[in-house]
Amino acid sequence: MTMTRSRRETVEFEHPFRITSFERILPAGMITDEELMEGMEGLSFPSFRPVATMMMVPAPPPRSSFVEMVAISSIDLSDAREPMRLYPVSGVPVDLDKHRTSLNIDIRRTLPEIERNALRVLHPQPEPELLATPAMPLAGALPEPKGPGRDLRIDACRGIALWCIFLNHVPNNIGSWLTLRNYGFSDSAEVFMFVSGVTCALAYGSAHSRDGWPGVITRTLWRSWDIYAAFLLLTVACAIMVYLSGGGRIADESNTRLLLEHPGAALAHAAILQYRPVNTDVLPIFVVYHLLFAPLLWLLLRVPNATLGASLLLYVLVHVFGWTVPAWPDNVWFFNPLAWQLLVVLGAWCVIAGRGVWPWMTCRIALVLAVLYLTFSLIVALSWCLTTLEDLVPQALANVVYQVDKSDLAPLRLLHFLALAILAVWLVPRDRQLRTPLMRAAIRCGENSLAIYCLGVLLALASQIALVDISNGLAMQIALSLVGILLMIAAATLLNSIRIKPRRQRFTDPSKMSRK
Repeated sequence: MTMTRSRRETVEFEHPFRITSFERILPAGMITDEELMEGMEGLSFPSFRPVATMMMVPAPPPRSSFVEMVAISSIDLSDAREPMRLYPVSGVPVDLDKHRTSLNIDIRRTLPEIERNALRVLHPQPEPELLATPAMPLAGALPEPKGPGRDLRIDACRGIALWCIFLNHVPNNIGSWLTLRNYGFSDSAEVFMFVSGVTCALAYGSAHSRDGWPGVITRTLWRSWDIYAAFLLLTVACAIMVYLSGGGRIADESNTRLLLEHPGAALAHAAILQYRPVNTDVLPIFVVYHLLFAPLLWLLLRVPNATLGASLLLYVLVHVFGWTVPAWPDNVWFFNPLAWQLLVVLGAWCVIAGRGVWPWMTCRIALVLAVLYLTFSLIVALSWCLTTLEDLVPQALANVVYQVDKSDLAPLRLLHFLALAILAVWLVPRDRQLRTPLMRAAIRCGENSLAIYCLGVLLALASQIALVDISNGLAMQIALSLVGILLMIAAATLLNSIRIKPRRQRFTDPSKMSRK
C-alpha cells in the first residue's frame, strides 16, 4: 500500500514576481506551496520522495477575489525566491533555501525529472524548462551559466536559424525571402554564431562548475572531434550526391569537382580543414573554436572585459591588414575565423559578464537607434534587389553600403546584428510563444544542431539538383522548401526520441525489475 503525505509552507514576496512554469506575473504578497510526497514501496521503514509542488495563488482578473491551486516545480519556486527576501507568516526572517544547498547533486538532478513527469499528468501541455527570474518589464535576459534547467529560447533561436540557413543555401529559392538575408546586412549566420557562443559558455561553464578544468578540456575535445568527424562525412556525402547526379554544373557550384577529380589531394586538405565543399564552411570553424574554448573560458572567467577587448582588437586588425587563415585551393575561407570569432566571444561574454550592458540595451535611446539603423539597412538591401536606388547613391557611400563583405564579417553586418539583438530584447517574450507547435519543432532542431545542420546541407544540395534537373518553377521551390524543413523537424524528433529512451529505462521502477 502506497502512502502519501504533504508539507505546506507560507512565504511572502515583497515585490511582484514571475515563476518559470507559470504564465503570468504574480503580485506581491503571501503564497502557500504544498509539496506532495509519495511513499517508497518495498522498504521496511517510512521513506518519501517529492512528486509535485502545488501553489495557492490569487486567481487572475476578473476573479481576483478567488484563490486557485496550480502545479509548479519546486526548483522553479526556489529559483524565484533567491533574488528576494522571504518572510514567514510570523514575521521572523528565515532562509528557506539553505537546506536545499545541502542536497546531494544527484538528487537535485533527479528531482526536476520526477516533478516533470507528475506535471505532465496534471497539465498535458509541456512546460519550458527556463530559469525563473523576478518580474521585469522586458523579457529576453540571457540565462546564467549556473542553475538547473535549460533555456529553451537558445534552442528555439538556433533551430529557426538552421531553417533559414537551409532556405538560403538553395540557390534562387523563393523561400529565402522568409529569412533575414533580403532585409538587411546580416543574416542567420550571425545569429547562429552568437547563439553558439552562448551555448558553449553555458555548457562548458556548467562542466567547469561540476568537474573542473579537466572536465571542460575533455568536453571540448570530444565536441571538436564530433564536429570534425561530421565535417569529413558530410564532405564525402556531398561528393557522392554530386557524382550520382552526373556532376557537370552542380560539381562546379558545389565546389566538389576537385574532390571528384583529385580525391587524394582534396581529402588530404579536407583533413587539415583547408578544403571545404560549398555550405560546409561553418563546421571547420567550430572545430577550431571548440578546441580553443577552454583557454577562452579561463580568460573570460578572470578578465572578461579585457578578453572581449582583445577579441574586438583582433577583429579590427583583420579589417586593417587583411589577415586570414590559409585555405586550399584559393587561399580563402568563406568564414574568416579571425573575424567571426568576435560573435562567439561576444555570446560567451554576455553569459558570463554581460549583465551590466542590459540597462543600456533596454533603454529607449538604444531602441530608437536600432530601429533607425534597421530601416536604413532595409532600404539598402531592397535596393540590391530592385537595382533602382543604386544610381542615386553617391559613389563614396555606394562603395561602403554596397560592398558588405560576409567572409570578414563587415562592420555594417556586425552593427545590423547588434541592432536586431536590441530589438529582440524588447519584442521577444520569455516563454509564452515557446509552447506553439512551431516553436517546439524549432527547439527540437536546435537541440540537435550538428546533425540537423549536416542534414540541411544535404537537403539544400538535393534541392539544387532537383531545381536544375527537374524544374525550377515557383511551385517546385515552395515544395522543396517545405519538404526540407519538415524532414529536418522529423529527423530532430527522431533523434530526441532515441536520446530519451535510455533515460526512461534508467528510471524504471525497481519493483517491476525484480518481478522480471
